Amino acid sequence: MASTPAIATLSSRPSNARPLVRVENVVKHFPAGRGQSVKAVDGVSFEIRQGETLGLVGESGCGKSTLARLVTQLIPVTSGKIFIGDVELTKLRGEKLRQQRRQLQVIFQDPFASLDPRMTVGDIIAEPLDNFKVMRGKARDQRIQELLRLVGLNPNFDNRYPHEFSGGQRQRIGIARALALNPSLVVCDEAISALDVSIQAQIVNLLEDLQRELKLTYLFIAHDLSVVRHISDRVMVMYLGKIVEVADSTQTYTNPKHPYTKALLSAIPVPDPKVQRGRRLVELTGEIPSPLHPPSGCRFHTRCPIARLPAPCAETEPPLEEKDRDHLAACHFSSDV
Repeated sequence: MASTPAIATLSSRPSNARPLVRVENVVKHFPAGRGQSVKAVDGVSFEIRQGETLGLVGESGCGKSTLARLVTQLIPVTSGKIFIGDVELTKLRGEKLRQQRRQLQVIFQDPFASLDPRMTVGDIIAEPLDNFKVMRGKARDQRIQELLRLVGLNPNFDNRYPHEFSGGQRQRIGIARALALNPSLVVCDEAISALDVSIQAQIVNLLEDLQRELKLTYLFIAHDLSVVRHISDRVMVMYLGKIVEVADSTQTYTNPKHPYTKALLSAIPVPDPKVQRGRRLVELTGEIPSPLHPPSGCRFHTRCPIARLPAPCAETEPPLEEKDRDHLAACHFSSDV
């Protein structure tokens, strides 16, 4: 019988911090015809505590964005449960679910595609307010200007259109829209990856300032591990629909317990040429397998440099379990990493 998945609860915040979000054994399979399905998310469990930033990293196609859309209930789960506070979102439908979505907002990846070019900035930011009939008239206009100031934009720009702004400014508009309803959780889905490096730093600093000021909780999804280390309290590593490691940000980067995490970290460039030349790159063979037909046992065994085949790596799926204090990993041989 399969073991119950571990729920990652580690946080650098106080240990008595209340979980804001709980994800329990969530599965999302997309039908692909001929009786097949894409196993985008396959049995994922974790918690996000109030006020923390949980970083989520992994290769393209591993299921990060799908998981973000499941947490915010933009798409339904195939199975499993998602809670915000004591409310089980996966049981809600219609107006009850819509009202809960006020607490869950998303900052999308592409600031050029996520803003309607036919709407003014003021109308874009006010769209959540109009949708939920929260504010009207003068109060609505004041809230728009307050949000523009909050993200570092001129409040008098509310009558301009998205094409009049740079990429970084557009992303600030997207952040203002996400904050309009005072959400509990903000999902940053690759929110900086489409921006120049110098602008990325400004947006990350803005997100940190807003978190302190508004007591926000973030699920921060990115493929740049150096940025994730900077902003996150914890880091969760995903591979082919599965969580393979979760730990405090410092522990993840200094003492990885999964070979996939170690390979990702070895690929981070170091600005010092001498240090970079002396580093050992962990090379992964082959391509990431298809989520239509994921490998048996450990899904990483087809590319793993320390795999022992066929048993146990190709035959038994390793559970996500504690390998060190508050450090979870799904690996049969984490001591060899």
